[in-house]
Amino acid sequence: MTTYANGSRLAAAARITSAMLFAVRHFLVLICIVVAAAATLAIPADSRSPSQQQAPLQPPPAPQTTPVPQTTPAPPATSPQVPAGPVIVLDPAHGGTDTGARGPDGVVEKDLVLQIVRSMRPQLEQRGYRVITTRNDDTNPSYDDRAGIANAYPGAVFVSIHISSTGKPGTARAYYDQFGTTIAPASAGGGLAGVAEQAVNPPSGGLIDWHEAQRPFLEPSHRLASLIQVQLLQLFPGSSLVSTAAAIRSLRSINEPAVAIEISSVSGSSPDSLTAAAAPLARAIAASMVAFRQGGAIGTR
Repeated sequence: MTTYANGSRLAAAARITSAMLFAVRHFLVLICIVVAAAATLAIPADSRSPSQQQAPLQPPPAPQTTPVPQTTPAPPATSPQVPAGPVIVLDPAHGGTDTGARGPDGVVEKDLVLQIVRSMRPQLEQRGYRVITTRNDDTNPSYDDRAGIANAYPGAVFVSIHISSTGKPGTARAYYDQFGTTIAPASAGGGLAGVAEQAVNPPSGGLIDWHEAQRPFLEPSHRLASLIQVQLLQLFPGSSLVSTAAAIRSLRSINEPAVAIEISSVSGSSPDSLTAAAAPLARAIAASMVAFRQGGAIGTR
């Protein structure tokens, strides 16, 4: 009995010892794992082996696109420069129901003078003049409306363009207003100095009457017409040597130097030859303006 009990105790002790050794061994293994992990974390990233270093995250490749060609941006749009030089008010005569002179083939003065003025405008602007027109379409502004446009530009000159119904083809004449007992209406078929109407009596005093606005400018208007006539004689051979005075209603209310130019003629010239007169007319006016402005003051206001 005693021998059996001792053997049981020894076996139990052996099992306890074995279990303790197993636990100690596992504890030591766990400690080794923890120490190894801590040591790995303590190693600088650049000193690790390639297998230990973690590759940085790379962005996904960009999709392949066709390169856009580089273009030079267009300069910003700019408004056309308006000439800042002397102002010339061009007046295409007639318009609307007032046809003016009429040719045998049905051509009418109102259409031809509008085309002429449209062609003259850029040619004068290229020479540095600022051009204002009294009408740009087939309308017929009143005399007062046309005068109101012109009088809004102090220091300007007013040039009314006409075509006569008769006369020597290829010639031109410059007119200036003459106050008297009669006034030639702009619609006179025979020309600016043709049919007459009763003139307006000059005012006795006080403010200048609308129909008397041109009176203080008779001398500079005469001078301007004479300068233009010299140019017309050179550009339109056979034209008159001197300008012509006439009672012209379209000039009567203009409060600045004012002239009328009449080309001959709607009955003896082709429409193309008449509209082709725009270029020499522009040259004549531009050359006359230079001499006119060099002559000093242009009138009294």
